[in-house]
Amino acid sequence: MVTDSSAIEAGSRTVLSIAEHFRELMESARQLQQRSGASDRGYFTPAEDQDLRHLLVSYWQSRNALIELVATFHEDLSVSDELRPACVLVAYAGALVLVDAGRFLRDQFGELPVVREKLNEAEPNFGIPAGTYDRVQASLTSPVHAWHLYHAAKYYESNLEQLRTLAADRGWQPLLELVDRLQVAIDVNVTRFATARLREQARQITEGVQRDLFRRALYGLQKAVSRLVSDIYVSSGHKPGLPSHIQQSVLETLQPGDVLMTRKEHALSNYFLPGFWPHAAFFIGNVDQLKAMKLADQEQVRPKWKRLVACDSEQSGRVVEAMKDGVWIRSVASPLASDAIAVLRPQIDEADVPTAIGRGLFHDGKPYDFDFDFTRSDRLVCTEVVYRSLDGLGDVEFSLKQRAGRLTLAAEDLVNMALERRHFDAVAVYVPGHTDELIVGPDCYPVIRSVCGAP
Repeated sequence: MVTDSSAIEAGSRTVLSIAEHFRELMESARQLQQRSGASDRGYFTPAEDQDLRHLLVSYWQSRNALIELVATFHEDLSVSDELRPACVLVAYAGALVLVDAGRFLRDQFGELPVVREKLNEAEPNFGIPAGTYDRVQASLTSPVHAWHLYHAAKYYESNLEQLRTLAADRGWQPLLELVDRLQVAIDVNVTRFATARLREQARQITEGVQRDLFRRALYGLQKAVSRLVSDIYVSSGHKPGLPSHIQQSVLETLQPGDVLMTRKEHALSNYFLPGFWPHAAFFIGNVDQLKAMKLADQEQVRPKWKRLVACDSEQSGRVVEAMKDGVWIRSVASPLASDAIAVLRPQIDEADVPTAIGRGLFHDGKPYDFDFDFTRSDRLVCTEVVYRSLDGLGDVEFSLKQRAGRLTLAAEDLVNMALERRHFDAVAVYVPGHTDELIVGPDCYPVIRSVCGAP
């Protein structure tokens, strides 16, 4: 990808949001430890187990979002000289937040065998494998991991004045403050790791890497976070995207109010989420369709209208989509940057579509909810945008499921509703290896059943 200022701004929002979320999780973990007698009695009560599992799922989801974020900042020499320090700033801040959270778990629970055993348990509902905690902690103590962070620390210190100027112009001071605070807390600095032993390791580690400091900084950060992924396979060279003729067919099929189910191969967002389809986006239409529905006249839409119009220069359509940087009006190009896609159409009257879209737009600008808590609406996950846009319109009613102590709606739940023809119809699907073209109409059901493993 070519990194631009919008990608950096989205990355900055993500890092700051997750840093604050981790702060909340740390406080919850401290409170849980204080009131729990598990270490003394040698086991967790059902209520304690549920609370801890909820904290863990929230932590792993947030952690994966940061790892994926850092991995997206490629050593891209097409990035302007002005923005290169900002690329490293966002990626470095994300890496420091990851390390800080991982070390908190070690310091808080590392000497408590009963708790550590619980942290290593699998969580099938979110695909968390057994032993994940120990593997993450092992990576944090590796000198190789420290050396990779050293490269970014060196670049950060070398470009600090330029970053301060850039941050003042772009409003990124909170990111600089976060880095400065975490560098002290984690003790990541140039002098700490500039030892003869690590220099020798660096000659081995960085062999074949260009000497340009910018590229080595991002390379080091990617290597540092990749070690935190453990045995999860992620292909950093894979660039998801539907073939152009499939994209065109999808755009010709879409109607306002449709739900786009997507999958990116080799993406961390596929892991720790159930089902083949991990993500959903709510399609609201193109500008002409939105004007025809008089959306600009709705009170909650009026302040967003200019940004809504400007977000897609191709005028091909927009979605309301919750991703790790929050809930935002985005170009439909966002969900189309996937490897597989399915289109679900809600079974509502055409007259209810503007209401559904207005509801969805109301949540624009809210942060992402790594807690997956559908009982609150101040921050949302991708499926919650769909839930809060459509629930109660006509006969549409969603049944939330308990997962890791929280009432949730997974993307696979939406797909299963469509397969049962309950509140949704499946209208189109494209899955490489299963179809060569976009399958539209009733013939899409066997394909969706096949990839979902449904009977």
